Amino acid sequence: MIILSKNNPAVKALAALKEKKGRRERGTFLVEGGKMVSECAACGMEILRVALCETQAHSFGWAQSVAGEVLLFGKDAFGAISDEKTPQGVLAEVRMPQNAVIPPEKSCLMLDGVSDPANVGAVIRTAAAAGYGEIYLTDDCADPFAPKSVRASMSGVFYAKLMRGAREEIFAALQGVPLFAADMDGENVFSFVPPEKFCLCIGNEGNGLSEEVRTRASRFLSIPMEGRVESLNAAVSAGIAMYALKH
Repeated sequence: MIILSKNNPAVKALAALKEKKGRRERGTFLVEGGKMVSECAACGMEILRVALCETQAHSFGWAQSVAGEVLLFGKDAFGAISDEKTPQGVLAEVRMPQNAVIPPEKSCLMLDGVSDPANVGAVIRTAAAAGYGEIYLTDDCADPFAPKSVRASMSGVFYAKLMRGAREEIFAALQGVPLFAADMDGENVFSFVPPEKFCLCIGNEGNGLSEEVRTRASRFLSIPMEGRVESLNAAVSAGIAMYALKH
């Protein structure tokens, strides 16, 4: 059966996952695109159902093997679910991981109020590549499971352990782990020799680090800049600092 109406309950249920409220109520999120859905399945995430667009369904014959339920939608109905400007014709509803805020095993990352979903996703992508497998997100961070974040993470959300909570809860988990805060007035990150285990803190795009993090930070680290450039994008800064502290 092909679902054609945008008012169909399945369309409404999946479309609701584009909003934070819908994701919280259902405990699931959307993963869109052939590569992303197949990687999601390969890393063991729980896929509840896959949605296919009837005009492109022939390209995704493997969909039945990654989910118990596969739904077929007409082009307009699928467009109502999709968050892409040019949909690939496949998306999945995936169970959201529920990770308690616990102490890290290795060096980790803390996102302190980063508000742009694309930045959150990009940081997660780089963190997964650079070996920062545990990421703490304060309650006022953008949702890492928003479609824009998931897309920008390029599968990073499948591999990183994401722990979200209040700052005090995160600080309790990080007790004994030095906090290194990325700050324009800090010392040169390329000259700094870090200990074996630490937490790198990245602040909000416009307001920087919260007072709570600034108070608890062991060191402030900066990326030297030349010319008239005053600052870097949060995700770019995080990526540079992550690699500088690892090598």
